[in-house]
Amino acid sequence: MAPIVPGAVIVIMGVSGAGKTTIGNHLAEAANCAFLDADDFHPDSNKEKMRKGIPLSEEDRMPWLQILRNALKERITNGEITVLACSALQKNYREILRSSDPNHIPGRQGSPVKFVLLNVPVEVLADRLNKRLTNGEHFMPPSLLQSQLELLEIDASEEILQVDATQNPTIIVETIRHSLVQRKIIESY
Repeated sequence: MAPIVPGAVIVIMGVSGAGKTTIGNHLAEAANCAFLDADDFHPDSNKEKMRKGIPLSEEDRMPWLQILRNALKERITNGEITVLACSALQKNYREILRSSDPNHIPGRQGSPVKFVLLNVPVEVLADRLNKRLTNGEHFMPPSLLQSQLELLEIDASEEILQVDATQNPTIIVETIRHSLVQRKIIESY
């Protein structure tokens, strides 16, 4: 999957349990490009707060988002395509990620940073989070799901691709790839 937009970044976004890491990994593998998981960039203090069921504050999130922005900026500058799994729940958080493009003008379309929202019904999210908790697979407890759902804001002007993430991961990845081709973010495969 070759980028048409040099340095394209595809952010797989959504609340905890939506499947960001799974889909992001599959998409990056299909694209033969780098995959970054925003959870890996959280400081231990953020992970510990979430583990205790304490939602992150803006003071917790901003340094983390700035670290992500800087990591993406380097990849964009080098013309590398990247898939990032990141909650990116609010428009201002997405704007920080868009600002990783050195040529980004706030409020203007055309950024190489594109967003894909994984839509999942609340019941499915809760079930996934409970399974992860039982298996000890993640630091995010199910008790924080409601706070994430309350933070999630989608602005139609951002043209965020929304995908049904209850489907098989292969189908989800193909849906995303097809849409990226249509949007001229990547070349046909």
